[in-house]
Amino acid sequence: MRQTSLQPKPRHFKLTITYDGTQYAGWQLQPNGKTVQKVVETALAKIGGREVRVHGSGRTDAGVHARGQVANCTLRTQLLASTLLRALNANLPEDVRVARVQETDAKFHARFSAKGKEYRYQIDTGAVAEPFLRLYAWHHPRPLDVGAMRRAARSLKGRHDFLALSANPMRPVETTVRTIEKLSVTTEGNILTVAVVADGFLYKMVRSIVGALVKVGEGRLTAEELQKLVKAKKRTALVETAPAHGLFLWRVFY
Repeated sequence: MRQTSLQPKPRHFKLTITYDGTQYAGWQLQPNGKTVQKVVETALAKIGGREVRVHGSGRTDAGVHARGQVANCTLRTQLLASTLLRALNANLPEDVRVARVQETDAKFHARFSAKGKEYRYQIDTGAVAEPFLRLYAWHHPRPLDVGAMRRAARSLKGRHDFLALSANPMRPVETTVRTIEKLSVTTEGNILTVAVVADGFLYKMVRSIVGALVKVGEGRLTAEELQKLVKAKKRTALVETAPAHGLFLWRVFY
């Protein structure tokens, strides 16, 4: 079909999205279940009058939240980026918000252009669970040896095969080798935060790392035993997966 003056040319946009994942079956489209990708695409379709495909930087599982998910899309629109931002948020549910809209070029892809990501995991260590954090932190009232957790975290930094600290994604994976640039364990009051920056993540890798570090903090696993598990490249029952609701996709690096 020939381009007419009435039909805007395609433009490319980068969206920075924040969401509460409590009520969602994850980011990625699924045949059954409400997903964040679907509600964003639905909002864009209302604005543009046609279906729009949104490409995310990566999947987040059911119940996982995001402070800085990134997605890209192509739209035929004359709207300013600032106007598109307002229109999107007016058509999105309250638990999903687009924090920023930037026009970009056709080469940008939220997933393939990414250099790395940061995830943060929150643990509520108070004797009594904080009601306002129940959807955003794993309540773990038993004492944790934070020093031991930090020593174990240092052993996981660098380039390793993290097969033992991941779950079967039920799809082919080219490699299970990843580079962790930062892995910190910090505390503020009753909140313990595990922050991980890496060039990529395997399925449930962060939640497996957190589960292993908590086991170290409880004294049920040593840093040396954790190192041996990683070197063995085999998932075992010794590695537990932390609950989804404490995890946040914090930011994506480009």
